[in-house]
Amino acid sequence: MLRYLLLLAFLLVAGDAAAALDAGLVSKLAHGDGDGKSAAIGALVASGDPQAAVLLKALADGELQTAGPRVLIVKGESATDAATGEAVTPLPDAREDVVANNRLRRELDSAMAGLRIFAPERAVRAASIKELSGNADDSMRPLVKKALAQEKDPDLRAELAMIAASLDLKSADRAERLAAVKLLGASGNPNSKSLLLGLVDKAAEPDEEIRGAAQASLHTVEARLARAQFAGLVFSGVSLGSILLLAALGLAITYGLMGVINMAHGELIMIGAYTTYVVQNFFRAHLPGAFDAYLAVAVPAAFAMAALVGMALERSVIRWLYGRPLETLLATWGISLMLIQGVRTLFGAQNVQVENPSFMSGGVEMFPGVVLPFSRIVIIGFAFAVVAGVALLLTRTRLGLFVRGVTQNRAMAACVGIRTAHVDTWAFGLGSGLAGLAGCALSQIGNVGPDLGQSYIVDSFMVVVLGGVGQLAGTIYAALGLGFANKLLESWSGAVIAKIVVLVFIIVFIQKRPQGLFALKGRAVEA
Repeated sequence: MLRYLLLLAFLLVAGDAAAALDAGLVSKLAHGDGDGKSAAIGALVASGDPQAAVLLKALADGELQTAGPRVLIVKGESATDAATGEAVTPLPDAREDVVANNRLRRELDSAMAGLRIFAPERAVRAASIKELSGNADDSMRPLVKKALAQEKDPDLRAELAMIAASLDLKSADRAERLAAVKLLGASGNPNSKSLLLGLVDKAAEPDEEIRGAAQASLHTVEARLARAQFAGLVFSGVSLGSILLLAALGLAITYGLMGVINMAHGELIMIGAYTTYVVQNFFRAHLPGAFDAYLAVAVPAAFAMAALVGMALERSVIRWLYGRPLETLLATWGISLMLIQGVRTLFGAQNVQVENPSFMSGGVEMFPGVVLPFSRIVIIGFAFAVVAGVALLLTRTRLGLFVRGVTQNRAMAACVGIRTAHVDTWAFGLGSGLAGLAGCALSQIGNVGPDLGQSYIVDSFMVVVLGGVGQLAGTIYAALGLGFANKLLESWSGAVIAKIVVLVFIIVFIQKRPQGLFALKGRAVEA
């Protein structure tokens, strides 16, 4: 940080080598009592003089000394006059350290933050502004105003304007306070609401005009915050809906199209997540320079691994249980327990961490206080890309034609030469592979553990049943609708009550409309 301050001092005073600090302030800082030193710090900061940063830094680092009335900045065996900046040779023998107590050090930290808002590096200025926010006192008002006039970055200007407005609210000048109130009303900073709330009470603000302006600004700010909150709620709903959609899409095929109640569907999601974890570790160990590309390998690997497990499950167990839903439920539930225990044996019972690629780190601030994480944005796009791929597969490929034919009329499909047993295996593998893709996506937003799938199996069945058995479009609408409903109810009543309300709604809805949102149509169904 000293490098930044020295560079700042050089840039600002290079054209005026004779510039000097106020000798009286320098003397008060070194020889004054506690209150005198505090006043000197405030005055130095308010002056905005770049040499003040060097002086205060020397005091904080224990490099400020006195030699009689003279104040020196001593570094090793060299010294400069703190007021004039001139070199002092030889170094005086009789010197005393200027000691800063804890109170003075706190004030120095705040003062140094104030002076760093002139640093050439944006990151340093941003950190200084963040440190000043809520901690700036009236002595820093001239410094903040000066920095506001010089700042070119729009985001930092907005934050500086908020600090300046909060300081102007305490001003004795009525016009300054009124201007600050109007500025807060136009600001998008959520903190402006708390500042304005203190001005609408007659006991806190006797001036009627300022109270009225504060009330109007408060209404404007509250309306803006409500819009931002609703936008954040919509995004959270779509994000949750896309996750439910990924988790339920495979089940929409294995249960919706094939009629198999697969209680191991959640464990297929878990297999996809652990496959992503293994691929990540391989890239970290053997291809660290290409780590960000691991997801491009993990996606097909997760699909393939889950699909292979699903096809093995169908060929060995489920093919003997078609038309017997209760036996299928019990058998797949037992298999799910076996898969969970197998993963615990291989990877341990503790959760494992999957790291996001760099392009999925961070987020974009849509509104002040509403940040959309890149990881969620990517997952939303990925979910809809998967849906589009499945729709094309089912409607534009030979396998999709066979799957739809076997689903609608197995006997007639067999009569025209379709090998229905093979179609069942491929269809179950497709549904299982989609569950693996869901696990790959889920690994990017949370820890991966043996019980990962248990958190989504019930929600997946709710999405499929609500959307309509065998209906891909119904699955999409149900997933997004349930995601938004969950987030909306959570904002009102909490996560637990939201889950209960959604479950009760689905139960009542299915009682009234057993076929779900979208019902299958055709002579085979009606028969």
